[in-house]
Amino acid sequence: MLRACVIDFKGSWDDHLPLIEFAYNNSYHSSIQMAPFEALYGRRCRSPVGWFKVGEAALIGPDSVLDAMEKVQLITDRLKTAQSRQKYYADVRRRESEFEVDDWIYLEVSPMKGVMRFGKKGKLSPRYIGPYKVSKRISNVAYELELPQDLAAVHKVHVRSFTYHTN
Repeated sequence: MLRACVIDFKGSWDDHLPLIEFAYNNSYHSSIQMAPFEALYGRRCRSPVGWFKVGEAALIGPDSVLDAMEKVQLITDRLKTAQSRQKYYADVRRRESEFEVDDWIYLEVSPMKGVMRFGKKGKLSPRYIGPYKVSKRISNVAYELELPQDLAAVHKVHVRSFTYHTN
C-alpha cells in the first residue's frame, strides 16, 4: 500500500505515514471480517468526516481537515487498486482443479531433512509419487486416495498436493 502511495506523494511519503496508517487500519480486511481498528478497540474509528461534527475542525483549521480527508480518500483508492492487483497476481497462479472418482493423480511429497526417500536424500527425491486412484471425493478440495500400505498414515489429501496423471 505504501508503494502505491509513494508515487502520488512525490518524495514526501514519510509526512503521510500517519494517514496511510489510518487508511490501512480502517479498511476492511476479509481475513478478520472487519477493520483492524475495529478488531482492536471494538468500535469503528471516527473518520475525518466526523472531525467536523466534534469541532476539531475549528481547532486545527478547516483547510487542514479537508486536505486530510482528500489524502485519506486517495490512500483508500490506492489501497483498493493494490488489493485488486494482488488478487490478479494470485489468481494467475491459482488453478481450479476438480477430480472425479477413478481419476489417476500424482501426489506431491515434500522432502524432509535427513530422510531418505526412494534411495535419494532431500532435494533429489521425486516431488510427486504415484499415480494413485481417487477413491472418494470428500469436498471440492479434499479427496481420499487408494494408497499403498507404506503410505497408510496419509488420510484425506488436499487438492493443492495433486497433479494430473496423463496417459
